[in-house]
Amino acid sequence: MKSTLKKISREANTLSLAGNLSFAVFGFAGFAILARTFPLDVFGEWVLYISSATFIEMFRFGITNWAIIRYLSGVAQEDRVKYIGSNALIIFLATIVIAMIIWSVHFAFPGPIKAAGYELFFTWYPFLAFINIPFNSALVIMQADQRFGKILFIKTLNSGGFFVILLINYLFFKMTLTQLVWAQLGINIVTSAICIAAGWDGLKHIRKATRETNKVLLDFGKYTIFTLIGTNLLRSADTLIISLSPLGTAAVALYSIPMKLTELQQIPLRSFVATAFPKMSKASVQGKVEEVKEFFYIYSGAMTYLLLAISVVTFVFAEFFVLILGGKQYLGIDPLTGVNTANIVRIFSVYGILLPIDRMTGAGLDSINKPDRNFQKVMYMAITNVIGDLIAVFIFKSLAMVAFASILFTVLGIWVGYYFLDRQLELNFKKIFSAGIEFYASLYRKFRNHAM
Repeated sequence: MKSTLKKISREANTLSLAGNLSFAVFGFAGFAILARTFPLDVFGEWVLYISSATFIEMFRFGITNWAIIRYLSGVAQEDRVKYIGSNALIIFLATIVIAMIIWSVHFAFPGPIKAAGYELFFTWYPFLAFINIPFNSALVIMQADQRFGKILFIKTLNSGGFFVILLINYLFFKMTLTQLVWAQLGINIVTSAICIAAGWDGLKHIRKATRETNKVLLDFGKYTIFTLIGTNLLRSADTLIISLSPLGTAAVALYSIPMKLTELQQIPLRSFVATAFPKMSKASVQGKVEEVKEFFYIYSGAMTYLLLAISVVTFVFAEFFVLILGGKQYLGIDPLTGVNTANIVRIFSVYGILLPIDRMTGAGLDSINKPDRNFQKVMYMAITNVIGDLIAVFIFKSLAMVAFASILFTVLGIWVGYYFLDRQLELNFKKIFSAGIEFYASLYRKFRNHAM
């Protein structure tokens, strides 16, 4: 039994889950502290800074992330360093362009930017972008190599370090949002420095980039970048549209609580997709179509049942989770906006059940070298989401309907993604659920045999 547990603890899925769980636990705890440190409108500015930064990060690293993971799955060492060098070169050049655009816009429109609550982002994000290049480059290379133990270390160091600062600030100091951003920059400097010193970041190979490897990554990335932008737009569009509506930054803060809780549902999903994609890509490159299909069935089914269980818990105990994360000020009906945060959590609980099949169809399309189809799928979802958000906020003035739009665009994503993937692999939809049951039945048999 002991050897079995030890083996499981070192398995890729477990380490990937541990890494994302570590990142999420510190993130949730830090989020809860910040919600209690600042009033609603000030906290809303922090939410806008983080959500905007996350959106641009998707764009910046989306150019090469999925491509480098796919192509590092089965290349010789000589080609490997060329791909890693191209990855570093493309990210560095993209960061320069993005930083210049952000600072130029800030210089041209300082008043409207400050009035809308985006001052932190337009001032400080470009600095963060340059600082975390080594940190994020190391993460994607390690994901391609399935070195999830080191990913766990890096994520724990980064998120745990910032959490400690937030806790100390809450207990002993009262820093401004700007000072907290400085602290965040400091933690990222330390994390990136460690990645550089250990040689995990791959930046030393930047001179080995070739025109050919640059082209391969960009040809794949021209679709995945917009896919990732669309995927992030599905999450950040809600916040952006709410912030520009008459509901204001207070509504952004209220909506951020259920959105953060939704991330709780997605911790195991992100972890298992991170391990599924390299496996499916390797099988696809080797021409093992049946193996690709098996991975799709198993991961989609297992994650659907797991997220169903998690969604039931968050639905039933919605008020408790709101209290833990945001405090008493987020419970009940807000007098200014009329928002019941717990009810939005329940709507997102239903949304969470749909996520596994949606995400796995996307990962499946990318793994079989059909990023263009995944891009189309995500664009359909993003357009549906934006239209739904605009109707919900400006016509019905309802945050609950904004959350309900998430269910609609995810159902659409499942239908479109499965249709595209089925045309390539000839899938059997029922096998998703039977494979999920068999996955847990197999786990049970293993534990029972070792326990006897």
